[in-house]
Amino acid sequence: MSSLGFLCRCLVFVALAVTIIPCAWAERYAALVIDADSGRVLFERHARAPRHPASLTKMMTLYMVFDALERGELRLKQRLRVSKQAASRPPSKLGVKAGDTITVEQAIYALVTRSANDVAAVIGEAIAGSEARFAQRMTRRARGLGMTQTTFRNASGLPDKRQITTAWDMATLAKALIRNHGRYYRYFSTPQFYFRNKNHRNHNHLLKNYAGTDGIKTGYIRMSGFNLVASARRNGRRLIGVVFGGKTAKTRDAHMRTLLDNGFAQLRTTTYARSSQPQLRSRRSRQASTSSKVELIGQAQNSRPEPVGLNDNGFWQVQVGVFSQLTSARQQLSASLQAAPAVLFNAKAVVVPLWRGGTMLYKALFQGLSQENAGSACYALKVKRIDCFTVAPTG
Repeated sequence: MSSLGFLCRCLVFVALAVTIIPCAWAERYAALVIDADSGRVLFERHARAPRHPASLTKMMTLYMVFDALERGELRLKQRLRVSKQAASRPPSKLGVKAGDTITVEQAIYALVTRSANDVAAVIGEAIAGSEARFAQRMTRRARGLGMTQTTFRNASGLPDKRQITTAWDMATLAKALIRNHGRYYRYFSTPQFYFRNKNHRNHNHLLKNYAGTDGIKTGYIRMSGFNLVASARRNGRRLIGVVFGGKTAKTRDAHMRTLLDNGFAQLRTTTYARSSQPQLRSRRSRQASTSSKVELIGQAQNSRPEPVGLNDNGFWQVQVGVFSQLTSARQQLSASLQAAPAVLFNAKAVVVPLWRGGTMLYKALFQGLSQENAGSACYALKVKRIDCFTVAPTG
């Protein structure tokens, strides 16, 4: 489990988002970031504590729709009738009236973009006869997916003290949607939905302001705060992030972006640490070309050896240690990224092999920083008791 300092005495300081959350909101806060392929946890905070899902509930409602489509019980063009009870559900809503009809596909779009509570009720009634029975089915299906701490009482996420979940369960649901319903998961990336001459924009703003985002859902009720489950892909790797209890949609989104940035940085470090075994040659060869044996750990496009013996590229560096074992150098880079992600996630994490006195040593450092970021990073690392110093450019 990563340790990215949260201090709550009247305030909770989130170092990696540089945001401050009052304690009242901290009680609702939970977060989780996982590598969707391996299941590796990259960040976790209160991930198994009970929380109210709000409109994240509609992820499960849509899962049930996709199940029904796969079984042939629903068709995308099939029209669903709106009951008086469904039409009376409070906002956020599409505004359909009792007696209206809406296609299954329109209903999917309405849940993804508008997060329409009235349409969620329409779906529940169409599949199970009533929203209450549908919620029971939702809970049973969720338990079958491994969501052991989740209970649904309605199809929309409208306030109900008994409707609870966890960040871990929501990540499990996101993975299941991607894995089991890949052909329908694309709906979660819909930017906007036109219905009866009105444009409904997707509430998930990460789709347009965080590169690689392809879904999936936001949520808010007073009991929960601002929630978000997000999925993003970069360089063939997918992260799933969950945030509960944001004070505003803006701060929630900013926190999620930083969590994902940190997660991708950890993946880069791990991936290229594994591929950076230096080729051992004769002592004379090693002494003659020390700088050419450097292996880059942090950037996919620079996975070949590159000299970094001199800091002559105009950028500052932060050195975090010299080690007798390559594994130790990698671990120090990973620990440093976790300690100061806000200023290090765009830096290149590198290991420089050094031949000294007949012994191979490994220098761990970060490249490509401004003077200000290098100083900030080293300060943050020293607060976390990680020794470091900055290296000025020589050119």
